[in-house]
Amino acid sequence: MAVLNKIRQRSLVLILVIALALFSFVIGDLFKNSDALTGESQDVVATINGTDINRTEFQQKVKNYQDRAGGRQTSTQSMNAIYNQEVRKIVLQSEFEELGLSVEKDEMRDLLKTSFSSYPEFQDANGNFDVNRLNAFIANLKDLNGDTAPLGNFLVNYESWTNNEQTIATNAIQQTYYNLIKAGLGTTVSEAEEDYYGDAKTVDIKYVQVPYTTIADSLVEVSKSEITAYMKKHEDTYKTEATREVVYVEFKEEASKADEDKIKADLLALKADRTEYNENSKNTETIPGFDSATDLEEFVNSNSDIKYNDAYLRAGQLPAVAKDTLMNLPVGGYYGPYKDGEYYKLSKVVDTKQLPDSVKVRHILVPFVGGQRADASVTKTPAQAKATADSIYAEIKAGTKFLDLLELSSDKVSNEKDGEIEFDYLAGMAPEFKAYAFDNKEGDIDVVQTSFGYHIIEILEQKSFNKAIKVATIASKIEPSDQTLQDVFNVMSKFEIAAKDGDFNTLAKERDLTVKPITFKALDENIPGLGSQREVVRWAFDEDTEAGDYKNFAISNFGFIVAKVVEVREAGLMSTEDASITALPEIRKEKKAELIREKITATTVADIAKNQGQNPKTAAALTIKNTTLSGAGVEPKVVGAAFGLAEGETSKSIDGEKGVYVVEVTKVNEPTKLENYGAIANRLSAERRNTVQSKVYSALENAAEIEDNRAKTVY
Repeated sequence: MAVLNKIRQRSLVLILVIALALFSFVIGDLFKNSDALTGESQDVVATINGTDINRTEFQQKVKNYQDRAGGRQTSTQSMNAIYNQEVRKIVLQSEFEELGLSVEKDEMRDLLKTSFSSYPEFQDANGNFDVNRLNAFIANLKDLNGDTAPLGNFLVNYESWTNNEQTIATNAIQQTYYNLIKAGLGTTVSEAEEDYYGDAKTVDIKYVQVPYTTIADSLVEVSKSEITAYMKKHEDTYKTEATREVVYVEFKEEASKADEDKIKADLLALKADRTEYNENSKNTETIPGFDSATDLEEFVNSNSDIKYNDAYLRAGQLPAVAKDTLMNLPVGGYYGPYKDGEYYKLSKVVDTKQLPDSVKVRHILVPFVGGQRADASVTKTPAQAKATADSIYAEIKAGTKFLDLLELSSDKVSNEKDGEIEFDYLAGMAPEFKAYAFDNKEGDIDVVQTSFGYHIIEILEQKSFNKAIKVATIASKIEPSDQTLQDVFNVMSKFEIAAKDGDFNTLAKERDLTVKPITFKALDENIPGLGSQREVVRWAFDEDTEAGDYKNFAISNFGFIVAKVVEVREAGLMSTEDASITALPEIRKEKKAELIREKITATTVADIAKNQGQNPKTAAALTIKNTTLSGAGVEPKVVGAAFGLAEGETSKSIDGEKGVYVVEVTKVNEPTKLENYGAIANRLSAERRNTVQSKVYSALENAAEIEDNRAKTVY
């Protein structure tokens, strides 16, 4: 009771303490997750025209996409693909809703009829589409509560059916939308006439070119402020995304010389028998070595990183570094340890044999359901296919001619050549098929199973017999030892510690490390030679990471890198240093053009050429559509100016791509007017309509309000 009384007396204090604790917890969490203060959500991947892409749903779609891709797409590639897909869907949906486009019930039935009229499940006795069967199928799917039902060669449930319906409806709306736009596109007679004249009207000119190269670059000074002004004038060209410039050094977890020497020594030690104490029998037992092992397959498989290959090999099938020696060894002879790729190997010749280099066989193939390249017409199970193949084999052995049974083979390609196939030992045939053809004799016939089904194979001919050898090889993968791994980690750690107070480049040079630079954008993922390294990119773009910060990263199947952020560049105009690569030549051209124009005082092409030490040139049959000027290259401004002059007229100075030009039109060749420009108008209209889908979507996407949070939420 005394304790309870004390608690009651201090109840107000306790309440205040608890309240303060809760308050500090909430405030602390707010500051820990700044999104709570800014209103940004980590659950929104992007917002397009006010519509959010939910993070959880987005990631599920990415997973499904990766599953369908079967590992052929990286995580970032899959995310980009789904992101683009979602943006496109929302951007277009915004347009459809604004226009009131939708698919009503009757139209949906027509669309389903178009899509599924060929399916027997939806046909009546006469083969016509029956909407009642369609309705019954959909109702049955709904009653199955998620279970699947067969449809053609597929299994579908109610969810997948409704998703498919939605896709069909969306495609129909899209087509309607694009058709509406196409209907409003056309070409006027004036446009058709202009297009005709663009090809048919030509001009002949003579001109003088004063090349920009006549003025040395050293005579034209360009300041940083001029580069900045040029960038602002051409903002679209020099606008850049946020980037991070990073340098890094590598610490590879590679086997040392000592590691490799031990691997070779361990391989050699396997040759001799060894003794080993058996705890169960309490006896010392002798374990056979490579020299005395009677079951070489078991011995190799117990001691090698590569399984035993019980096959005869030609020289071309042996490792390039060992084939010459192995082919000349006697049975029982050894070669190695030798290095072959990422393995050290010790090989022993087990047997030799004369085998053909090429064979001719004929076969009958009986496929089974699930076999490689088996189509929908294949219905036999493996057991049924085996029984059929055995019966065909029995008939042939009983005297039926092979050719008389070819119609039972599903290999229609070889059937056209009497079932015959000719190939050499390097051909990409099924291994079981190849082994039978090469390891047996002419005239032999048997049933052989492969991934394609069951084959009845008859060996017709074997040619070019050469030596083949059977080799037992123990392979040990070249991997760093635990001590080497620890040494690499220690070296990396010491470098990272030293980088705190030292110069990154100097430290790397002292340790013979190569400093590698790379520049990232926020959604990049790859480092050349290291593959996808999103963790490095995320760190570089973290709001707490500043220029000069560094960090180590473990790289799978590689080792470590230590990376340092050299420069943080926010979105906007690129730096004057980077822009100068392209801006500097253009600014110099502008300045040189001004200097050249000041020197031109004559008014005719001939006089200007003489005064400027240039030769006058001619160009015939110029068209407004072709901007290549004979003797000068691509010069759109010069060609365009020529078409603005009358015959005999001389232009003012023209600042071209490669110099300053003055042009005189010597002849204008007017084309014959057409009586009708309809064909040209139709062609131009068709060309415009063909580009509707890509151009319209690009315009909608550019006009859309898109807030992209991928780098913060899912990458």
